[in-house]
Amino acid sequence: MKLLRVGNLGAEKPAILDNGIIRDLSSVIKDIDRTTIGDDLINTIKKLDISKLPQLNNNFRIGASVSNPSNFLGIGLNFLDHALEQNLELPKEPIIFSKATSSICGPNDDLIIPKNSEKTDWEVEIAFVIGKKGKNISLAEAESYIFGYCLVCDFSEREWQKKRSGQWVKGKSSETFGPVGPYIVTKDEIKDVYNLNMSLDVNGKRMQTGNTSKMIHKMNFLTSYASEFMTLLPGDIITTGTPPGVGDSMKPPKYLKKGEVVTLSIDQLGSQKHSVV
Repeated sequence: MKLLRVGNLGAEKPAILDNGIIRDLSSVIKDIDRTTIGDDLINTIKKLDISKLPQLNNNFRIGASVSNPSNFLGIGLNFLDHALEQNLELPKEPIIFSKATSSICGPNDDLIIPKNSEKTDWEVEIAFVIGKKGKNISLAEAESYIFGYCLVCDFSEREWQKKRSGQWVKGKSSETFGPVGPYIVTKDEIKDVYNLNMSLDVNGKRMQTGNTSKMIHKMNFLTSYASEFMTLLPGDIITTGTPPGVGDSMKPPKYLKKGEVVTLSIDQLGSQKHSVV
């Protein structure tokens, strides 16, 4: 199933996509968040005749797929071809960084270039959403903690990320730097999550082309690994790295400017479109 949130910022309704029709789930759950995400939600929806749920206008704004997650984590240098593009040694263990949850926005919201930024860059990524609370999760059990998958653009200010004396979080956390969605696709709907094509364009010109097969540390392992260091909670988002073609690696480098348009997509996970302001 494809779960989404639609409506104006701060007033989104939970919804489900039914053969292209957006149907209102607010009679079933209050929101798609840490209190509702999990197997119980899937089982409840499976018992419904969703064709009888009220239809919502397809022109409504789509919000972030998850409301107020406790953690929004990123994995750095996790695609083989991206690491080679940057001429960097492959990480022996996953590189984990945080994106502030205040960076989260909808899949078609404007990208706001932050004040004093000169190196705002793009990264198309596949993310997964945690479905239940876990600590020290074994690799054998890890898949049962994954609720579903979604599209994320990990916008990044490269000067702040690399040159401002601190964690990557500085360059990853500005407002609108974390668009999530358009929907969460529950894991039962995707036969092979490691064979999905990924792409990102700027002003209609292809910048990134990749495939999830190039992921170094797979999602089950990332779930188990991250849970060694922190308790994972329902609704947590972990975004897993990007293929080659980021602006910072171009010669000369290219960064986003006001008036440009960024579009990105992943097979089966939908697409995003962001006007740069």
